[in-house]
Amino acid sequence: MSHGRILFSKSRQTERRKKLRREMTPAEAALWQLLKNSQLHGRKFRRQQGVGCYIVDFCCPAEFLVVELDGEVHNNPVQGEHDVQRDAQLRALGFTVLRFENKEVFQNTEAVLRTIADAFCV
Repeated sequence: MSHGRILFSKSRQTERRKKLRREMTPAEAALWQLLKNSQLHGRKFRRQQGVGCYIVDFCCPAEFLVVELDGEVHNNPVQGEHDVQRDAQLRALGFTVLRFENKEVFQNTEAVLRTIADAFCV
């Protein structure tokens, strides 16, 4: 599968992606500190990456892996349904989608990193 067709930075999304990177949530900032610079098993992650028609929190293109962090807004039934549809579309593109609640990043960091690493292709 070609990454070029599904990973993109549409010009209309460029400013939004930059804004999301500047205004990361505390959980996103904490996880980014552990993923950036290929720190997790040498895998390169991108933050606020365009995938399909979405902007995902974190993406490891080599592993076709998306990591999403969910705050309180994701507890809303309407948002939850949107997340289900979004995840299905990302999976249809060949991605594995992992979701963690923000609090998990702080309360169980090692388990979050282990789950992400376990999703890598062997």
